[in-house]
Amino acid sequence: MRCSIFRDKTKMRKVLFLTYYWPPSGKASLHFPLQLIKYLSEFGWQSTVATVAEDTFSQKDYSLLAEIPANITVHKIKTFEPFNLYRKFTGKKASDPLVASETISRENNNLSHRISIWIRMNLFIPDARIGWYPFAVQFLKKLLKHEKFDAIITVGPPHSTHLVGLRLSKLFHLPHIPIFIDPWVDIIYYKDFRRSAITVGLDKYFESEVLRNASHLIFVTKSTRSDFVEKYPFALNKSTVLYWGYNEDNFSVIPEKDKTFEDKILLHAGNIFDYQNPKKLWQYLKGKIAAGEKIKLQFVGTVSPGIRESIIKNGLEKVTEFFGFLPYQEVINKLCAADYLLVCTTEKRHVPGKLFEYLRSQVPILCFSEENPEVEELITTSNSGKFLSYQNSGEEFFKNMHTFATDLSFAKGFDRKKAASKLAEILNGICA
Repeated sequence: MRCSIFRDKTKMRKVLFLTYYWPPSGKASLHFPLQLIKYLSEFGWQSTVATVAEDTFSQKDYSLLAEIPANITVHKIKTFEPFNLYRKFTGKKASDPLVASETISRENNNLSHRISIWIRMNLFIPDARIGWYPFAVQFLKKLLKHEKFDAIITVGPPHSTHLVGLRLSKLFHLPHIPIFIDPWVDIIYYKDFRRSAITVGLDKYFESEVLRNASHLIFVTKSTRSDFVEKYPFALNKSTVLYWGYNEDNFSVIPEKDKTFEDKILLHAGNIFDYQNPKKLWQYLKGKIAAGEKIKLQFVGTVSPGIRESIIKNGLEKVTEFFGFLPYQEVINKLCAADYLLVCTTEKRHVPGKLFEYLRSQVPILCFSEENPEVEELITTSNSGKFLSYQNSGEEFFKNMHTFATDLSFAKGFDRKKAASKLAEILNGICA
């Protein structure tokens, strides 16, 4: 696949960037493409963005609108949004925000909830955003007939976005570069749900088609890349790892920490699901508080019903604050003001995006995980905290607090401006 032969070589090259999530959506997964787009122009690439007209699923963060570069064009394309039907089916109001950890929670045994999960897992392939596909393809076909681009980049999940890129790439003979933030067919939240053989087979076909036809593949973790290469050996020689990273600008405006606050704050930022529950930690903290220690738990973002139940079961509700969704800069401010940061992983191919902001904050990190060598390596190499299994209580972390001192130069290696530079190199190589 070659780049557009119609490009004026005296001008910047042009890339069409397809990302379902875009400001004012507050979805965490938009920060990576947003910052790549922001910095790509410094490396000779002008971006045009195609996104959904209205993301009715996500919370809104209007402060992120200021992050959108003034020199880019954004096309907002309508969609069919199945989550509107989900609201009606489960009795929610049209204005009610939906929370990912609740929509797939197994703690909710309501019949309508269980039916809605089955429909989502089996009828929407590859995901519940497939309703955007026909509208996006139709709109972008018209755009590409009148405006020349050198390459197409798509961001998934939702992986239905990659199908849009695949279709356009074939129609207009443009290189397609999909960015995989998560696995596809066997993404972690599928493991506890039944998907029919037909559903899985069709999903595998879509995954295979995108990978085989892509000019280059980008993964945000080494382990995800290795997993795809094991399934598709040809991916080895046309793929790159660009870590999720963080934005250095967000750490230049941090308020000074309040040293008069006596309680030690353990904070978790972002989504936390039923299957990420460090039950022994809650028991251990209950004992520490009973012994007279002043500890406060803080959760920024969505907290699943199972986690909340464990908090109550251990009598920690009076020392726990649930902030819910907050604007991104406020999240950064809060994690920098904490004394300890909590991260819980269950997917060995996944490095939580929050981990890079945690590293940059230099606040000690308490990590609970099943097997995840990549996360363990990042925490150990940076000397930022402790990597423990879910069978541990966290006592080892608290007893060794004095030994943790995050290597700042290591953390700064994950600045997204550096990732944008590498992406530009990849684009230059494809369009040489």
